[in-house]
Amino acid sequence: MWIYDKKLQYPVNIKTPDPKTAKIIITQLGGPDGELGAATRYLNQRYSMPYSKTVGILTDIGTEELAHAEMIAAIVYQLTRNLSMDEIKASGFDTYFVDHTTGIYPVSAAGIPFDAKAFAVKGDPIADLVEDLAAEQKARVTYDNILRLVDDPDVRDPIKFLRERELVHFQRFGDALSITQDYLNSKIFTPSIPPLTPATNPPRAKNGKFHTHAHPPPCSPFGLTAPGLPALPEKAGRRPRCLDFGHRGRRPAFVFRITASLCAPPAPARASPRRHTRGRRPPAGRRPGASPSRQRA
Repeated sequence: MWIYDKKLQYPVNIKTPDPKTAKIIITQLGGPDGELGAATRYLNQRYSMPYSKTVGILTDIGTEELAHAEMIAAIVYQLTRNLSMDEIKASGFDTYFVDHTTGIYPVSAAGIPFDAKAFAVKGDPIADLVEDLAAEQKARVTYDNILRLVDDPDVRDPIKFLRERELVHFQRFGDALSITQDYLNSKIFTPSIPPLTPATNPPRAKNGKFHTHAHPPPCSPFGLTAPGLPALPEKAGRRPRCLDFGHRGRRPAFVFRITASLCAPPAPARASPRRHTRGRRPPAGRRPGASPSRQRA
């Protein structure tokens, strides 16, 4: 439910009617990147958002877009009130007037009526939020074009306000996309990669000799195996190395980076040679590093 405040979000006070300008500005009501399509798109997209924070952002922006549609309608109304027939014919507003008189009908600047194709609801959080980011930038470009064509300061003032709000919405949708990516990154993401065979593994050096070693199957960062693969024994408290999140102290990256090791066990540690204190020599007849029992044998 909404609580309606009987005032515009930003004041609109146009003193000089101009039907030619109204024919341009009405595209932000019923055009492909207009406020009516944006409000309907955002308020419908929120039902498929899995996270409450992104739902709240879509609700806030969708509600504000309804207020922006009201502002555009007020601008068009004030630009077309008290027009004479000569002004309507001279401005080219007669093609609109013949169907709708001076009523507010959502069309584009080219005269194409509002279409539900502008909703662009996909049902996927990433796809919908990226679409919303692009929609805000397209609306900003439309307002830039309107400012290039309009000289009346009474019209430019509310248009500048609407343009600034498009930039704010773009930033808020960026926050919503980051929140969604953070939630998705916190889930288990496991690639279904079959285990490598010994013949396909590169040889490893062990005690000076090369041998082949079969890698275990890939696992998740919490010790769970990939679907359809056997379990991988892990020591308690040891983190598997198959996925590298790389977000310690930073926001997690959207794309998981899979390391080349694929949960391979660590290489065996090499025995360090026995060192003797400076100035002392090993006992006579004993090789350095040899045990006494082996020396007697």
